[in-house]
Formats: sequence, structure tokens, C-alpha cells
Amino acid sequence: MTQTARIISTYTADVSGVNSALFELGGMTVMHDASGCNSTYNTHDEPRWYDHDSLVFLSGISEMEAIMGDDDKLIRDIVSAAQQLHPRFIAIAGTPIPMMIGTDFRAIAAVVERKTGIPSFGFATNGMHTYVQGASMALAGIAERFVTEELPKTDDISVNLLGVTPLDFSVNGSAEHLRTALEQRGISVVSNWAMGDDLETLQKAPSAHVNLVVSYAGMGAAKVLRKRFGIPYVTARPYGDWTDTIVESIRLAAKNGDSMEPMTGRINPSAVVIGEGVSSVSLANAVTYETGIQVRAVAATEIERSKLGVSDCMARDEDELMPLLQGAEFIIADPLYEPICPKTAKFIRLPHEGFSGRIFRSEIPDMTEDISYITQAIAGRS
Repeated sequence: MTQTARIISTYTADVSGVNSALFELGGMTVMHDASGCNSTYNTHDEPRWYDHDSLVFLSGISEMEAIMGDDDKLIRDIVSAAQQLHPRFIAIAGTPIPMMIGTDFRAIAAVVERKTGIPSFGFATNGMHTYVQGASMALAGIAERFVTEELPKTDDISVNLLGVTPLDFSVNGSAEHLRTALEQRGISVVSNWAMGDDLETLQKAPSAHVNLVVSYAGMGAAKVLRKRFGIPYVTARPYGDWTDTIVESIRLAAKNGDSMEPMTGRINPSAVVIGEGVSSVSLANAVTYETGIQVRAVAATEIERSKLGVSDCMARDEDELMPLLQGAEFIIADPLYEPICPKTAKFIRLPHEGFSGRIFRSEIPDMTEDISYITQAIAGRS
């Protein structure tokens, strides 16, 4: 049976991606779901919940509302909360139940905005896709509604970091070190979408020369900013010494205005890395760059084929994955993938918050500036 997780876990859903992308931006996020599910979105999928204030609510849809529908109640509850809390914006996201009853989130958001005067978004997420798709929709919505003014470019070459959420970067310092790694190489950072910067900072995005899409969650915003302001984007996540190659691509994109996907030649891979598309491709490039070992990236979340290398591929479920792992000398993946990996391969644990949640959070390495965690494991020195 395909598209069934018999052995491995599943990735965080699209609705949690919306919440994660918007968590620090001063808005109010409403998940239209049954009572009790807020703990999934906030205490399991959101590591910032205990030390960062954010307005995240659940509609508490009942069985009768699920059968008959009651959009008026949902609208009344949202309007009442917004009038008391005065958020910068309102985001309403869906789950499987509203999908089955055909809830029109854009229409509900339009009514809420008319009643409150607060910019409102309706995201037709449904729990059937990964966090990457929901986060991309959310950040694209922010770019559409709030980044509207053309600004002079910074004097030095600069970037916006797009697609930064703890589902890919955890809370181990990786998000902060993205900025450090680039600044050490002469690239300044205008805004981080969206960990560590507020909505006002994101509105300065047009002053950057290039958008650096560090996970596919940032692709929606990258396309909006490209269309509106002509900002080219480079799709890559900094890892170790391979960051030098990314910086070369940023400088070239700033010069000629073309979007780019920097790659290291990987033709006959003997190793595999599994995970979020942009991160996996970038780590495969970085390991190949530093060790010479050819690595194939297997994207287990949504990504365009054009963002992958020639030897890379997409595989969403275990029946697709298992044949791809046969013959691999090394496999780099979240520990929950190990049961489907061949015993002949050396398994290198790389926990991923968006896949195994908080179970292995203390093991997640920060490899932004140093990938020796991987290279030493390959060399048998870990």
C-alpha cells in the first residue's frame, strides 16, 4: 500500500507550517480544528512556545459544526478576539475537517477583515501536505500584503533569508549563525523570514540585492519579491566551507539579476541524505565539496524538480524511499528513518525537528559553519 507510513513517521503538516512561519510577526493565527489540537501545533511543533509570546488560537470545531457548518460562529469568535487583542494581522488556516466540509477560508478572511479593519489571510491548508507548503503560503502572504514599497538598495551586497523556521533550523543557534556565516564573507543580512526579526524589519526586504532561500518554505515569498521588485533569488542553505560557493552565487545574482541554484557535481553517488529539499541538496553539495564522496539528496518534502541536482530525487513515502537506499554506503537522515535503511549502510543520525519533533532535539547539530559532525562520522571518527 503506497502513501502509507507503516514504519517511519510523517512530516509536520502544512497548518503547523503556517503557524511556524508567522509565529514571531505580531499577528493572530487561528487553526480551524477540533478542541485539544492546539497542543500539537504549539507544544510539539513549536519550540518557541514557552519563551516567546504569540497569539495562536484554535477554533474548537464541534461535531455538529463539522456536519452542518457554522462559519458565522468562527467569524464571531475571531472578530471578538481580534477586537480585544489588536493583532497586526489575522491568519486563518485549515485542517482535514474543514477541507471535507468545503470551508472557504479566503471568503472568511475577507469577512473578518471587513469587520475588524485588520489585514486578514485565509490559507486553505488541509493537513495533507507538509509544513513546507504551509509556511511558503504564509510567507508569500506576508510579502504580498506588507512588502509594498520600493526601497534603495544597501551599499554593500545584502540578502534576505527566506524560509527560516525552527522546523528546519530548530533552536540550537543555526538561524542566528546563518547571519554570521554570511557577514564573515562580506554579505549583510537585511531581514530574516522569520526567526529573530519583526514585521517592520521584513518590510525592508526590497533594499536587499538578493533573496537567499534557505528552505523551500521561503520559495513563495521569493517569487512574490521577484515579481514585485525584481529581486533574484539563490536557493541554498549555508553549510560549512560550501558557503563560499553560495556567496559566489549571491554576488553573481546581484550582478546579473539571475536566480540561481548553486550545485557541486554529484554524478555517481554512493551516499544518501534524506530530508527537506533545499537543506538536503545543500548538505549533499557540502559533503561532496569537503570530502569528495558523492552524495544523493532525496527530498521528502515538496520542492520543484528544477531545484534538485541531476542525481537527486523526490520520495514522499517509505515504499518510494526503500529502493533508493539500496546499495548506499552512507545514509544521513533523521533517526526515525533508520528502520527502513539497509543494514549494509552506515547510518548517520541527523535529527530533523520537522520530522521527529522534539524527541531528538538535543541531538540536532548546528552545521552552519562546520559540518565535521558529518565528515567525522563518514570517516569513522565519531
